[in-house]
Amino acid sequence: MKLEFVSYDGAYPNLCSGTLKMKLDGAVVTFPDYCLSSDGSVWFDDDCNENVEEGDWTIGIFPENFPEELKEEAEKIVNENVRKGCCGGCV
Repeated sequence: MKLEFVSYDGAYPNLCSGTLKMKLDGAVVTFPDYCLSSDGSVWFDDDCNENVEEGDWTIGIFPENFPEELKEEAEKIVNENVRKGCCGGCV
């Protein structure tokens, strides 16, 4: 099976709320809304300055019947093609 990145339209200030599309054996697969989450973080220092640490994406929700053996590859492809997460826009 061949898996390819098509698009992701998440943007500041909510990178995690876009629509992810990939091709699986040539057919476009649309992932569920809010499927991505970042292992980045946001915090405020003692002077109330916002600090953002961008992190890799994980896919928390896959389309129904998505092949189990391709889930790890899908996350790798996302991280190669989508800007790193946790922009702090939702804080």
